[in-house]
Amino acid sequence: MKQLIIDGRQVEYQEWPARQAGMPPLVLLHEGLGSVALWRDFPAELAAHTRAHVIAYSRPGYGQSDPYPEARTPRYMHDEAERILPAFLAALGIQQPLLVGHSDGGSIGLLYAARFPKTLAGLVVMAPHAFVEEVTLAGIRAAAEAWEKTEWPQRLARYHRAAPRVFADWRDCWLSPEFRDWNIEDDLSAIRCPVLALQGIDDEYGTLRQIEIIAERVPGSRLLALANCAHSPHREQPKAVLQAIADFLPSCR
Repeated sequence: MKQLIIDGRQVEYQEWPARQAGMPPLVLLHEGLGSVALWRDFPAELAAHTRAHVIAYSRPGYGQSDPYPEARTPRYMHDEAERILPAFLAALGIQQPLLVGHSDGGSIGLLYAARFPKTLAGLVVMAPHAFVEEVTLAGIRAAAEAWEKTEWPQRLARYHRAAPRVFADWRDCWLSPEFRDWNIEDDLSAIRCPVLALQGIDDEYGTLRQIEIIAERVPGSRLLALANCAHSPHREQPKAVLQAIADFLPSCR
């Protein structure tokens, strides 16, 4: 695993080299409990399928990256989109990437695309959040119960230096009264790059309205609703996701 310093913190990342020139680099943005390692085989499969340069990193506080000292606030995804992601891209000299974000990472990608509309070749979001739904909160409450009653803490500890804090920050922030009104729908109208939005029909953390609003606010967006798929399309329907991204890539050059 490689490392660099972003915003005063050591951040881990991994790269899979391009096999074909002229392709935009693909930068992966992980979910709310994710990390580089939790992408598992997906980055390598994505690199092989698209022949593009693929980069994945663990945000500060996740995986083996340094923790962040400040308390989590409802603006944590805005902070990642406005400070950490731009600094990461600049540190590696990455220009005009295609961002591929899952869940929280999808929301971060949407916010980045809205703030820096001329800097992206394209954006792929899988199970993103544009606003808070009751089904999302119910899913997080169920996850909190599972955390207390199963071996999930031990399993998550394999992937994070500080697994209890990763989980607690995610749970407590999303379930806080202050987060109930979190909404980025108005930001979407500023996005200018091509967008592909995917979501499982059986997603336990959100309805298809989460990607429908993207199509309404970003003209030309492509939507893909996946059957027999819940919150993790890249794990539950990997072939469909890989093919969808490969088909989307020509519109991003």
